Amino acid sequence: MLVAHFAASMFVKMPIAAVLLFQSGGTPRFSLWEMWLHMGWPARSIAIILLVMSAWSVGVMMDRWLAFRAARKQSRQFAPIVAGALREGKLDEAIRVAERNRRSHLAKVVNAGLQEFRVHEQSDEIPGDKIEASRRALDRASAIVHAELERGLSGLATIGSTAPFVGLLGTVIGIIDAFREIQGQNGTGVSAVAGGISEALVTTALGLTVAIPAVMMFNYFTTKIKAFDVEMDNSSSELVDYFLKRAVVVKR
Repeated sequence: MLVAHFAASMFVKMPIAAVLLFQSGGTPRFSLWEMWLHMGWPARSIAIILLVMSAWSVGVMMDRWLAFRAARKQSRQFAPIVAGALREGKLDEAIRVAERNRRSHLAKVVNAGLQEFRVHEQSDEIPGDKIEASRRALDRASAIVHAELERGLSGLATIGSTAPFVGLLGTVIGIIDAFREIQGQNGTGVSAVAGGISEALVTTALGLTVAIPAVMMFNYFTTKIKAFDVEMDNSSSELVDYFLKRAVVVKR
């Protein structure tokens, strides 16, 4: 509610400020470089913080996009090959295929289950214990892969939620500077506060520019992770069914 109220008020006030600036007798400083030179160091610090946040969020977006793309591509290649190997009872071949696709989220989970089952397959344990051990290995691997997929997303969410408020802080600083210029120049014209207003608008716009892509990409990546979780759960369930069938065949 606070962000929505702030955005609505800014949309109302920004056109009014622009009209006043155009109507003023002085020449407004709309060049970004001139506005940067006019900014005080507190406002510059806010702008630098927002630029660092933007660079970090872009880095996370690129890293996650490449990781998800590789996971999807390798999983599509891995699934039919490992399914065929398991149908033929070639457990070692399935493990080798999983180890060759290290960037696939499905391969990581399936490999953990297969490795655990192979360790217990030659033991004298009760078949049910073997299956339960493999199930726990699958659950552990799924949790680890889920955490790996979420790497960096908490920071992306933090940037998306805090960048508008950092920009709002820059707006407040710009307005304070504008009133300080009025007091120093003993003037009341709009030209006396043009620098402070432009400074405030720049930091506000920069904060929104940083926040909007971060929020959009966070929601996109979260949706993708949910889809990956469903795929890992289905693969784990199918692998457990395979282990049960194999245990029955071995028992006979």
